[in-house]
Amino acid sequence: MASTNYDPRIAIVYASVTGNTEAVAEILQEICLSKGLEVELWPINAFSLSELSRYDAVLVGTFTWGSGEIPKEMHGLFEAFEHLGNNRIITAVFGTGDSFFAEFCGAVDRFRDMLFVQTDLAATLKIELAPQETDVVRCEKLVASVENKLAVFPGEISGY
Repeated sequence: MASTNYDPRIAIVYASVTGNTEAVAEILQEICLSKGLEVELWPINAFSLSELSRYDAVLVGTFTWGSGEIPKEMHGLFEAFEHLGNNRIITAVFGTGDSFFAEFCGAVDRFRDMLFVQTDLAATLKIELAPQETDVVRCEKLVASVENKLAVFPGEISGY
């Protein structure tokens, strides 16, 4: 992608209670920046849903609530993707969870299923509790998957 003038806009939007999902979001941001990608990091409560369609790629980070549910602070983002009607936007979803629970990272699965239908889903990543050094490689693979999708139709994703 460095050989073109195309600079895709990437957002990482996340919700985190324990700080684990936030830590993964920050790792993803560092990886994007190291590749020269324009990326913005947004906690869900600071992200304007009306801005969603301005991005070429959105990486969604969520923790799982209760018995595998999407946390209430992420419901608006979930619904915004459902109503966006833009299957050209590239997405990835990641999250942290505890495999002690019956549905490990269930919110990631729910986002994945919806994003697969509504967007161009590039990758899914589930991490047990806090990210470890070995998870950095998995984060690099997620970013590479998004980057590969962005390279398919540079400049045509958001109609630039």
